[in-house]
Amino acid sequence: MPKFRRPSRAARALVPGAVAVVLLAGCGQGSGGAASATGTTAPAGASPATGSPTPGPPVTGTPAPDGTVVPGTLLVTDFGSDTVTFVDPARGATGSVRVGTAPYGLVVGGDGRAWVATAEGVAVVDTARRERLALIPYRTDTGPVTTGEYRGGGMGIALAPDGRRVYVGVNVPGGNGTLEVVDTSALKVTDVVPVGRRPFDVDVSRDGSEVYATGHDSFDVTVVAAGTLEPRRIEVAPYGTEGGLGSWLKPHYAAVRPSDGKLLLPFEGERLAVVDPRTGRTTIERTTANTHQHGTTVTADGTLLTVGTGPIDPDVDEGPSLTVRTPGGAERVYPLEGPHESVAVSADGRTAYVTGGFTRDGYWDGLSVVDLGTGDTRRLPAGSRPLGVAVL
Repeated sequence: MPKFRRPSRAARALVPGAVAVVLLAGCGQGSGGAASATGTTAPAGASPATGSPTPGPPVTGTPAPDGTVVPGTLLVTDFGSDTVTFVDPARGATGSVRVGTAPYGLVVGGDGRAWVATAEGVAVVDTARRERLALIPYRTDTGPVTTGEYRGGGMGIALAPDGRRVYVGVNVPGGNGTLEVVDTSALKVTDVVPVGRRPFDVDVSRDGSEVYATGHDSFDVTVVAAGTLEPRRIEVAPYGTEGGLGSWLKPHYAAVRPSDGKLLLPFEGERLAVVDPRTGRTTIERTTANTHQHGTTVTADGTLLTVGTGPIDPDVDEGPSLTVRTPGGAERVYPLEGPHESVAVSADGRTAYVTGGFTRDGYWDGLSVVDLGTGDTRRLPAGSRPLGVAVL
């Protein structure tokens, strides 16, 4: 795998037209984390790659006595196992549901159903009853069902505002990915749209008219019109594309800014790419965390939270962190212990939950709970290599 020398801090300063290259082969290509494996087949009892949606086995653990979801409960995807785990932010894990191999992203609808992107298909989970209702197979051929960072199957996932469609980014090892469209009533894939390589994240515009698939290994966002399903590619490469698959400096996750519908894509704790999906124009804003970044989310008032996974080059980069950026651009950086991947925010906006799963080495089985007022941080055991997280 090619290696590229990462320039000094001065050479990476945010100036118009500046281009950075990298020290090491990046998270888009290479070996996965310590628990990754390749060439493994689906576990016994898993649904086949084709056929009708299948129900799952019962939950382990005890749901709420009245069958309702306790407000504030977290749901995380266990990339290190085949489950999602329910987490009480005060007490830790309270039960798990088997969903399918190596679950990645998830999204929860207003009806309490969770949609989980696994290597085998999209799992549908009733969060009140804590059981899997279906496993919807993909149409895209992703090869053998495997685990690990580079496994084929679903990655990013999003729900249309009206709840009628789920959109899931499907990784095809060695090639371009697809966006599969799931009818949430029929529980089946209805359409497949070509997108970029390794669609880490999928987002939907606030009015539901467009879907955005972030292609990690193709330096792009594919804008898909929800009505016609016509795709349109926008390159997002504030450091350039030198290094190709071996570059660290690629897009990972995006958030849709509530005020104007623009896409916010953090890079390296140095640059925030602000993409206008209508014109394809990208502007760059300076950021301050100076660390490799992955998951991001935005609150209703436009506050952006971004997970820093740690340094590419420890000589010049900072460690893991959570950056909270106001709509006006002011930032507060909260140091974290060890790499993390994704972030969700409590309903009152006071607490952030950051998953410790991480897509590469250094992951751990839990969450960091960050008090956004005081900066106090505590670790909470939760699931097996948790990646995706949602607040129920």
